Order: sequence, then structure tokens, then C-alpha cells
Amino acid sequence: MAKCQICSKSVSFGIKVSHSHRRSNKMWKPNVRRIKAVINGTPTHIYACTRCMRSGKVASNA
Repeated sequence: MAKCQICSKSVSFGIKVSHSHRRSNKMWKPNVRRIKAVINGTPTHIYACTRCMRSGKVASNA
């Protein structure tokens, strides 16, 4: 579910390295919020990341 419907940003994977250099798998999730936005003139609920909300790609109906 952690996917922006505007820019398609989704989870990314990598390796977490501790101080003793033990490696384990890690998953980073984007900061996604459920907001009410105006799409094609009608207000609807979508999932958008905070980067899209801040940059003005989403017309929020707050």
C-alpha cells in the first residue's frame, strides 16, 4: 500500500549496516498520506507522498 498515486514512489530496499558491521536487510517506506484531492473536478481520496503535496502536484481539498 505504501505507494504514491501521483509519482509512483514506492518502497526501496537496501542493507542496514550496524556499528559492528553486521548486515541485515532493510526496507524504507515513503511518507504516504491519505488525502482528499480534486481529480477531474471531483473530490476523491487518494494516497499521495508528502513530497508531491509540498511541491503542489496535488490540489488538496482541505
